[in-house]
Amino acid sequence: MISIIIPTLNEEKIIEKTLTLLRGLTNFEYEVIVSDGKSKDKTIEISKKYANKVVIYEGKERQTISMGRNLGVSAASGDILLFIDADIVIPNINNFFKETLSYFKNNPECVALTVPLKVFPEMETFWDKIFYGLINKLTVLYNNILHTGGAAGEFQMIKKNAFDKVGGFNEKLAAGEDFEMFAKVAKIGKVRTLTKLFVYHTGRRPHKVGWKKVLYSWLMNSVYAIFFKKSWSKTWDEVR
Repeated sequence: MISIIIPTLNEEKIIEKTLTLLRGLTNFEYEVIVSDGKSKDKTIEISKKYANKVVIYEGKERQTISMGRNLGVSAASGDILLFIDADIVIPNINNFFKETLSYFKNNPECVALTVPLKVFPEMETFWDKIFYGLINKLTVLYNNILHTGGAAGEFQMIKKNAFDKVGGFNEKLAAGEDFEMFAKVAKIGKVRTLTKLFVYHTGRRPHKVGWKKVLYSWLMNSVYAIFFKKSWSKTWDEVR
C-alpha cells in the first residue's frame, strides 16, 4: 500500500486540484494523508472532502515541514511512503505508479527514489528550464552515480522500513531536511532518480522570491543539513 503524505499550510488555492487529480489513481491500493500545520484558510475544510486522513499539528511552536511529514507518517498504513508538496501533479498517474512500484519490486535493494521536476508549461519561465534542468541533473549525479543521495522535497518515495530505520525527517531543520533524508537513506540502501518519469509543480517560490535568492538558500541549507545537522535558514517562509 502507498501512503501519499502532503504537508500543508494555507494551501486553499491549490490543494483541491492536487487531491482531485490523485483520485485518478485506480490501479493500486493507496491512501492520501494531509498533514496540516494549523492553516488559517480553507485548507483543512477542503482536505477533509478528498483525503483519507487529515491530521492537524497541535504544538505551540511553529511546525517545521519535517514535523508535518513525520506527523503524516504517524497516521500512515502503507509500506511505501510518498511525500509530495501541495502543488504537485503526477501525469499519467497509473502508469507512473506502475513504473515506480515495478522499480522497487525489481530492485529490492532500492530504499528510495525520486523523479525530475518540471514547472507547469503555462507557468514555466526560461530560467525555470535552466535551473530545474540543472537541479534534475544533480539528483541523477547524487543518486545514480555517486550514490550519496539527494532529492528535493517536492517528490520523495521511500520504503517505510527505511524511513523508520533512519529516524524519519530531522524535525530541528527548518529547511534542507529533504536532501538530508536522502543522504541518510543512501547509507542503508540504494537510492535512484528515475529519469523517464517526472512530476509538475508551480515553481512558485523562485517565481516570487527570485532564482538568485532561492538557489543560494537551497545550497546553504543542503550543505548545513548534510554536514552540520542544522539548517542555515532560521525559518522557511510560506509562499502562496
